[in-house]
Amino acid sequence: MSNEQNKSKFIYTYVHHVDEYDLCRMEMRSFFSFDSKSNYIISNIKVDPSRSPFIQDRLEVLYADNSLENIKTSVKDININEATYKVVCLNNMDIGETKKIPQPERRLIERETGLCIEGEPDLDLPEIVFGMILIDGIWYFGKHMKSESIWLKHLHKPNSYSTALSTRVARAIANIAVPQPQNIRAIDPCCGIGTVIIEALSMGINIEGRDINYNVCKGSRENITYFGLTGNITLGPISEVTEHYDVAIIDLPYNLFTHTTIEDQFDIIKQARRIADKVVVVTIETIDDLIEDAGFVIADRCIAKKQSFLRQILLCK
Repeated sequence: MSNEQNKSKFIYTYVHHVDEYDLCRMEMRSFFSFDSKSNYIISNIKVDPSRSPFIQDRLEVLYADNSLENIKTSVKDININEATYKVVCLNNMDIGETKKIPQPERRLIERETGLCIEGEPDLDLPEIVFGMILIDGIWYFGKHMKSESIWLKHLHKPNSYSTALSTRVARAIANIAVPQPQNIRAIDPCCGIGTVIIEALSMGINIEGRDINYNVCKGSRENITYFGLTGNITLGPISEVTEHYDVAIIDLPYNLFTHTTIEDQFDIIKQARRIADKVVVVTIETIDDLIEDAGFVIADRCIAKKQSFLRQILLCK
């Protein structure tokens, strides 16, 4: 397989709980326009792996071949100047139908391949990390980036309540709403304590929040500041929003502080139709008829599970 065929090819590996299968696939479809039933996906679209709570590794493919010896020959052409490097083998779990490679064998592959690269290896703090992965009989070698679990840092907020979205789900929802943040304006008009806002802001998404509860707005601002982020949270109902946005994220209120009727929910969705081109709705009830009556088409959907608690995630256009 020639190097020319593999320009701008990225391999992403995934790890998630069985309950997150549907949500993970919906996020995949948002990023890449298709999904994979397996725990990896190959695409020419470049995504920072730390954006997703499910992506574990990203490999930017430089070489691909069914022969490991040919890969070792190819890597001799790599010029890393004075940089230090190391090589990691990503087959530390089953990848699709390809079985996990035992650790001693992985270490040997890493060492032998690494010795073919001209430069100074550094296993502790390398300036460049190369990765290699075997999938369906093909070896892929390239630049490796490990995902950082940024959502983990947001678990413990100064202000929280039990019915709030988990940070993992919130991060995936932000990605479903805004897969490519460039020149996109987003709003979360029922933002609560800011779980979605924090995940979105931490990914560089231009988003603002709003809520009808003064104390909730105050708590959201404190949470945002606590994580060193900057975001605008305003007080008031969605009906008072006058600006237009590319996308709105609406986690329909259902907690003790903001109990809403079906009429209230329909009004929120109708207002969302007015202020945004695209809306991601999070609901614990089936509201397809409300969505359609408001003039939306449901373009994609999934169920996000948390033990026996189910949320529907609806992408509406």
